[in-house]
Amino acid sequence: MLEDIFKMQLELNDYVFKKNNLKNKSGNDLNMQSIIVSAEKEEMMVNDLPNEWLVNYSKAIKEELLELDDELLWKWWSKDKIDMQNIRVELIDILHFLVSAMMCAGLNAEKVFDIYRQKHAINIKRQDTEYSKKIKTEDDNKEIK
Repeated sequence: MLEDIFKMQLELNDYVFKKNNLKNKSGNDLNMQSIIVSAEKEEMMVNDLPNEWLVNYSKAIKEELLELDDELLWKWWSKDKIDMQNIRVELIDILHFLVSAMMCAGLNAEKVFDIYRQKHAINIKRQDTEYSKKIKTEDDNKEIK
């Protein structure tokens, strides 16, 4: 299913790029594959496609998180009810932009699963070793490939 999500997101992004007549630095039509290839070539400077679109998608994720926050209730004395349907939609909007960002970082569904599995194991190990700020390092994260 994750592979299907990545495929659908790539198609949606390409549709949005085309519909909005977005171009790359060379003036050619922008598409996700060009961003992915740029990441694979390790074009990592500030004005290169991966950074440009990671910035865009990061901002979009932040805005969607704010929209999600607006849907959540924090006044414990309130008699209001949350709108779970809209909360779910906001979470999916976040996923849209998160998957897009993952592609810009050179990730595909298989690599996401692999890194998730590795990071999951690290998180379990951290919990088992009483992880805290006092002993925190990023050394274990550097082992993730």
